[in-house]
Amino acid sequence: MKFSFYLPCYWPDLSYPAHRLYEDAVEESVFAEALGFDTLCIPEHHFINYLTHPQPLLTAVKVASRTRAIRIITSVLVLPVHDMRRLAGEICQADCLMEGRLELGVGRGAFAYEFDRFNVPPEESRERFDDALALLEALLSGRETGWKSRWYDFEPVAITPHPVQRPIPLWIAALGYEAIYHSVRRGYHVQTTPLRGGQETVRMQAGAFNDARRDGGAACKGVRFSMLRMVYVAADEADRREKIAMAYDNHRRFCNVFSTPGTVSNGGILPLDIAETMDDIADALPIGTAGEVVDKLGDYDDLDVMDLLCNMSFGASHGDVMASMERFARDVMPHFTKEETP
Repeated sequence: MKFSFYLPCYWPDLSYPAHRLYEDAVEESVFAEALGFDTLCIPEHHFINYLTHPQPLLTAVKVASRTRAIRIITSVLVLPVHDMRRLAGEICQADCLMEGRLELGVGRGAFAYEFDRFNVPPEESRERFDDALALLEALLSGRETGWKSRWYDFEPVAITPHPVQRPIPLWIAALGYEAIYHSVRRGYHVQTTPLRGGQETVRMQAGAFNDARRDGGAACKGVRFSMLRMVYVAADEADRREKIAMAYDNHRRFCNVFSTPGTVSNGGILPLDIAETMDDIADALPIGTAGEVVDKLGDYDDLDVMDLLCNMSFGASHGDVMASMERFARDVMPHFTKEETP
C-alpha cells in the first residue's frame, strides 16, 4: 500500500489569513515529498470554506514549483461547472509549467450549494459530466475538435499549448459500487472515499475495484485505485480526543452542503446537527496513536487498497499536521511499504 497526501485547505476559522492556508499547504507538500508520500492531491470547491481551492490547477503549479519530482493530482476538477475548451487549455498550460507532473482527477461534483450558484441543475450533473468528459478527452488528444451536444456547439478548434504528457493520466471520482466497477472496466484510474463511513463502506468500494480488475483482465492492468480518508497520528490520548472532536465538527459542516442545499454565511458553512456521534467518528476513522492507526490500516491493506490518500488537515493547526506527518512516516508507513521510508 502506498500513501499520498491531501491538501484540502480547510478553513474553519475565517479570521486566519487566506494566503497562509496556501503557504501551509506548500510547506506540507515539500515535507510530504521528503517523507516519502507517493503523490499530492488537490480538490476543487467554490463559495465555501470547505476545501478552499477554486482552481486546483493554480495550487498545483505553485506546489510543483517548490517540490522536485512528486506527482500532483487534481482531486477533483468538477467538470459540469467548467467550459471544457477553457479548461483543456488551462490543463495543458499547467502540465507545461509543471514539467509533466500533472495528473487529472475529474468528477461531477457533490454540493447542491455550488451547482445552484453556477446555475447548473444538480439533476443534470451526470449527463453533463459524461458529455464534458468525452469532450475533454477529445480536446486533450491534440487533434482539432468540434462538438455538438446539448451543452456545446462549436466548430473544430485546436487546444494550445500542447501538454508535456500524451496523454495526461486521468482519474474518475466514484463512490458507489457500480460507478467504481464500470470506471475501472473502462480503464480509468479511480479516486474514492468512504466519507465518514465505516469498514463496510471500505469493503464495498475496495470490492468493486477488485471485482472489476478481476473481470477486466488484461484491459484493467495498470489501473490504479486511491481511497481518501481522514488520518491523524496523535502524540497522546489528549491529542487523539481533540482531533476526533475536530473531525466530528468537520463532518457536521460537510453534511450541511453534501446532504442539504446548504446553509452558508459569508462563505462559512454552519455546522449541522447529525445522526453520527463522536464515537461513530472515532470508530470509523484511523485517528489515534501510531499503534492504533497501524491496526486500523491493516484492514485497508488486506483489501488491496493500493493508495491511501491521507487528509490530516481537517481542523488541526499547521504545526499539528506537520507533527502528525512525521509520526506517520516514521511509525506507520514502514508497516505497509516494502521500501525503507526516507
